[in-house]
Amino acid sequence: MIPIIHAIESFNIWIGRAFGWCILILTFSVAYEVFMRYVLNAPTVWVFDMMVQMYGALFLMAGPYALAQDTHVRADVIYRFLPPRNQAKLDMALYILFFFPGMFALMWFGWEIAMDSWRYKEVSWNSPARIQIYYFKTLIPLAGGLFIVQGIAECMRCYLAMKTNKWLPRLEDSRETEDLLKQQATEA
Repeated sequence: MIPIIHAIESFNIWIGRAFGWCILILTFSVAYEVFMRYVLNAPTVWVFDMMVQMYGALFLMAGPYALAQDTHVRADVIYRFLPPRNQAKLDMALYILFFFPGMFALMWFGWEIAMDSWRYKEVSWNSPARIQIYYFKTLIPLAGGLFIVQGIAECMRCYLAMKTNKWLPRLEDSRETEDLLKQQATEA
């Protein structure tokens, strides 16, 4: 079970890193548009649409990555005081009751939206550039599917925590600044 959990996490971490490059593209796009618009007084037609699609892609594909890294926002006022076994039971119940139905809906209706968009070869109507957006809409059901797969890994993680009363360590990709500072303080 542990190799399956780590394989799923590794895949979502890889996807998150790959789409993380959208941030760099967004930064250069914004700088380019600001320069063109305010320095040369020659705004572009296409940069705004590209930035919207890059941000949307980043937002959609970073979700499964964040779930794999356990970095989604959580109101854990009471949760953090529970033993791991009870945390796992609560997490499992919430995954089954809310997470999976929501992600199945995202994937199902996202698939319908993407297929309609491909059928019509949909283009952006709020831009003179009329860029194609059916590629972007394909990411909606893809993100839903990645969330579901990561959710299965999270449920496996919960099952192990219910059995052993301790959480399986996560694959580390990024660390919070506070954690790094604590680590440096304990090493010093």
